[in-house]
Amino acid sequence: MPIAQSQSMNGEISMEDFKTWLKNFDANKDGRISKAELREAIRSRGGWFTTWKSGRGLRQADTNRNGYIDDGEIENLIIFAQKNMGMKITA
Repeated sequence: MPIAQSQSMNGEISMEDFKTWLKNFDANKDGRISKAELREAIRSRGGWFTTWKSGRGLRQADTNRNGYIDDGEIENLIIFAQKNMGMKITA
């Protein structure tokens, strides 16, 4: 689902809708988001500097340093998306 479809009129998206949208980019369906998958998600929003942003987002969200964003680390990615991508994500 394109993120634009799930956003409200004021540009906000719920946390659950963000998670659902992000899972669309889990190409190998392993339940984790890799740097390449994150880059595709950022690119789908028309983002610039996708390689840089995906690397930075992964570094900030991946607290266990395994190279993937797991379900338990999604909150960290939400913080990154709000600060660095201008997304408004609500509870």
